[in-house]
Amino acid sequence: MDIPAIGDAEELSCDVLVIGGGTAGTMAALTAAERGARVLLLEKAHVRHSGALAMGMDGVNNAVIPGRAEPDDYVAEITRANDGVVDQSTVRQTATRGHDMVRRLESYGVKFEKDEHGEYAVRQVHRSGSYVLPMPEGKDVKKVLYRQLRRREMRERIRIENRVMPVRVLTSPEDGRAIGAAAFNTRTGAFVTVRAGAVVLATGPCGRLGLPASGYLYGTYENPTNAGDGYAMAYHAGAALTGIECFQINPLIKDYNGPACAYVANPFGGYQVNRHGERFVDSDYWSGRMMSEFAAELASDRGPVYLKLSHLPEETVASLESILHTTERPTRGTFHAGRGHDYRTHDIEMHISEIGLCGGHSASGVRVDDHARTTVPRLYAAGDLASVPHNYMIGAFVFGDLAGADASRYTAYEGDLPADQVAAAHELIYRPLRHPQGPPQPQVEYKLRRFVNDYVAPPKTGAKLSLAVAAFERMTDEIAGMGATTAHELMRCAEVSFIRDCAEMAARSSLARTESRWGLYHERLDHPERDDDGWLHHLDLRKSPSGAMVFTARPVEPYVVPVPGFEPSPGPSRELGEVVLVPVATAGGRSAAPAAGRAAGGPGAGPGAGPGAGTPTPAGPPAAAAPGERLLRLVGLAEEEPDLDALLPYLTDPDPALRAAAVATLGETLPAGAGPALAARLADPAGQVRAVAAAALRELLEVLPAEPALAAGLRAALAVADPAVRAAALEALRALRLGDAVLYAASLADTDIEVRIHAVRALVSVDAVPALAAAAADPAREVRVAVAKGLAAVHAPTPEPLDPLLDDADPLVRGAALAALAQTGCPAGYAARAAAALADPAWQVRAGAAAALGPAAAEEAVPALAGALAADANADVRKAAVLALLRHRDSAPARTALAGATGDADADVRAYAGRAV
Repeated sequence: MDIPAIGDAEELSCDVLVIGGGTAGTMAALTAAERGARVLLLEKAHVRHSGALAMGMDGVNNAVIPGRAEPDDYVAEITRANDGVVDQSTVRQTATRGHDMVRRLESYGVKFEKDEHGEYAVRQVHRSGSYVLPMPEGKDVKKVLYRQLRRREMRERIRIENRVMPVRVLTSPEDGRAIGAAAFNTRTGAFVTVRAGAVVLATGPCGRLGLPASGYLYGTYENPTNAGDGYAMAYHAGAALTGIECFQINPLIKDYNGPACAYVANPFGGYQVNRHGERFVDSDYWSGRMMSEFAAELASDRGPVYLKLSHLPEETVASLESILHTTERPTRGTFHAGRGHDYRTHDIEMHISEIGLCGGHSASGVRVDDHARTTVPRLYAAGDLASVPHNYMIGAFVFGDLAGADASRYTAYEGDLPADQVAAAHELIYRPLRHPQGPPQPQVEYKLRRFVNDYVAPPKTGAKLSLAVAAFERMTDEIAGMGATTAHELMRCAEVSFIRDCAEMAARSSLARTESRWGLYHERLDHPERDDDGWLHHLDLRKSPSGAMVFTARPVEPYVVPVPGFEPSPGPSRELGEVVLVPVATAGGRSAAPAAGRAAGGPGAGPGAGPGAGTPTPAGPPAAAAPGERLLRLVGLAEEEPDLDALLPYLTDPDPALRAAAVATLGETLPAGAGPALAARLADPAGQVRAVAAAALRELLEVLPAEPALAAGLRAALAVADPAVRAAALEALRALRLGDAVLYAASLADTDIEVRIHAVRALVSVDAVPALAAAAADPAREVRVAVAKGLAAVHAPTPEPLDPLLDDADPLVRGAALAALAQTGCPAGYAARAAAALADPAWQVRAGAAAALGPAAAEEAVPALAGALAADANADVRKAAVLALLRHRDSAPARTALAGATGDADADVRAYAGRAV
């Protein structure tokens, strides 16, 4: 292709330019538009499918829901997890605004798991605080957000330009503020410039930094399209970045670059173990210290490390499969099947991911304040790009909202764009076209990222990091010499330049911080100790006027929430200048004699109109055209915000595949009357149509009006022969409060187990205890377990209805009934039964019995629990005993028992007992 002239650039103008259409970028655009700004959203792919969120999300890791967690506790947890180097004012924004953001997302149609009474089903995964909120339909979050962007009132204010990739933020020569960007079209190669009143960077992490063990460039833990674009753009615009030495490293499935999902499995009873089946993680799950323990166990004779699921009952494994094989990674089930592995017979072998930069999962990112402002005026950063430690998805939404709100104050820049900056960006983009036979991008990128693995990945040393810097400087010329012939190849070449910038930042930052901190994230073998006196500081980097990378040690601001063990010291920042490299040209002095070796174990040496606009609405009956043509018309219609009348011909089309596509479009566009129309499709003669309709109903439960027509359609669906339809109808009736006890109780006689379980949940939602108690005689164990849990979940639970379940022949049912006593109360007679059950042969029963004794009288509970804690061979039983004893910590014998458990062989037992002591 030809190199376009700078003068031929397409120039765009807006008040707020948002770069990146993922989690934070979408929210920034929506908020800025709601406040009246003209917004331009640039995305190098397509907003509907871009960003990490499009890959699926199984849950929220940091939902601070009133009544379940306190903002100050969350702030303290993140401070501890990040070894004290935290700007608490930013973390507190996520803590205090997260609940409102969950509700806002829910109003859009994002579905969060709720209990039978409509309360958020927050779960405890970390050892302190309940913050994990599952998302049953998390695979559809991006589709829901895209639907919001395409609403008519948003389309009037938000112009989406897909396939346009910015490479540089443009700044004013007068005052340095952000005034726009230089970009190009990744399909046509056209040069694009943008003038803006403010710029929001929301490009995600640098996930393509280290090289995966597979060697596949795009087989990364993070979304591989996230190549550090925003890190490089912020740096070259003059913004400060911080914490770049604090890498992201995660546990993942061996040979499969996806998370092992302990967050999901833990509430179901899964956990990480070594090859002997022993839990070994003593630290909490927020931090890099957990990764240090993980790496040490993996390297020992106790490795490999597994996510253990094989001990769980069939119904639990099936539930986990339904989540892990659809929401988080759809290819996961295929991967396990290809190896002949099944969660019932094989635990999941785990390994360690490649390194990356990510604020949302560690702390490395662009420095921002509590309104997402960077150190460059009118330049904002949000999401995984911003350094707000462990901010995750909710934090990305919160800071996207903050950025959009603050940026909406500004109007489009009207001056001339700086010619030198535009020319430099033009050269960066198109230089590969000058030598099309140059080294191809995949080869250069592989070499670059192999250096990252060789010299930058922890454990780190000054010598290896210095070799890394030399390698990255040397590769600057190699990257400039890459060849390309297409616009797509230009995009990949630009990404390699971003990765190189991030690699150099990571290496130099790791050299500058002369201590070890954050466990495996920044482990320096030549500086193995944490140094709070010298390094309880942020390490900021920026580009100096001369082009050098310079560093500042910035004191941590005084805490809003005191955290024992960390005391920030006020004072001025330390200007460190450029980092000093370790001499590595020769091994020791060139003429020196061989040095005597150190003794073993001795000390180390040395210091507006989006896609589809203008598409005509199909005229005439669509059935008159061929099926393929009708499908194309439907696709075009989806971009026009059709009303229900426009979709009805497609919903009744003779072709079931087209009806299924129409149902999906109905769920995506959500016109008035969508609920009853979806309910009607539950009775469709084609199974694929019914399945799509049921999935759409589940996805939209939070936004569908509870109208009589919908209630009638759902009640009618209870008579459909397809059990999946009946289950979906019951779930919708319960969630929308459109049913009653009589209706729900009738479904207890259904032939399908899953339907009967949904009937139990529905009965809990209306506190129908007599009907629930009657279901205790259900022939299916899964239903009886659901009944036990349901009897504990009604608003005024009592133990008496649990009597038949406490004597059930199935140990899982007895265990669930005993665990339910922890919620209903455990008076004397029941306490005696629970104490006796601590001798049951089934560990699930013993664990339930230990939980039951939590609310029992101390004189009965503590001796029995102390005995189980000291003698039971099963770690889960001992863990349940510790948690129950915590409720009796006012008792001296309980405190004695807990103190003794701090030396337990199981990491969870030790951790919970240690907190009590």
